[in-house]
Order: sequence, then structure tokens, then C-alpha cells
Amino acid sequence: QVQLVESGGGLVQAGGSLRVSCAASGRTISNYAMGWFRQAPGKERDFVAAISWSGATTYYADSVTGRFTISRDNARNTVYLQMNSLKPEDTAVYYCAADIAPLQLTMRHAPRWKYWGQGTQVTVSS
Repeated sequence: QVQLVESGGGLVQAGGSLRVSCAASGRTISNYAMGWFRQAPGKERDFVAAISWSGATTYYADSVTGRFTISRDNARNTVYLQMNSLKPEDTAVYYCAADIAPLQLTMRHAPRWKYWGQGTQVTVSS
């Protein structure tokens, strides 16, 4: 089993930056694909970004491309999401996800991921 704990969420003004982290425990995630999703009230859980086990491959949602960066530190068993130029529409609960399967484009869909964290709230004020 893999346990995931997100942190780093908070309140930020539009145009600002925030970095959220996902710390894994239970197993090393060095051979896991990792992803970030977000869910706003009354909406579905949407894909944000994903990274392969080595960090060599990354995928981003069109809405965050150029503003968000996903990275990982396998030595620390941690994945990060750096969010710049934040907009009010980025407001959501941000969830970390992990799966042993190799990263594929189909993993932009939430049901493809096995392990989930509890989420961290990010609020962007206008």
C-alpha cells in the first residue's frame, strides 16, 4: 500500500505562486507514475499534471501548461506541483495520485490511478 499526504495549499492572490507537495509512505514511489488532479465544488475531478517514474516524461492539462510544473524527488519520496500565475479558476482541492503502471496518456483520467491522497485546498482570490 502507498499512503499519500498533500501539503502546501492555502490562499493566494491572483497572479501569485504556490507549491504543493505530496509525501508518500508505505513504499518507495521511485517506480510509480505520479499525478495531480483537482476538484472544484460541484465539478468532476480533473487532470492537472503527471510525471513518469524517472521524471523524463510529463503531461499537463491545457489549462495549466506554461504555468504549472510537476517534479519529483525520489530520494525524498515526494512529488511537487509548482503553480505560477495563479488564476481564480485554479481554486480547487488538489489531489495527489500514484500508480505502478507506466505513465500513459490514458492516465489523464482519474479512474486509472490506484492510490490517492486526501487533498489540499488551494484558493486563489481575484
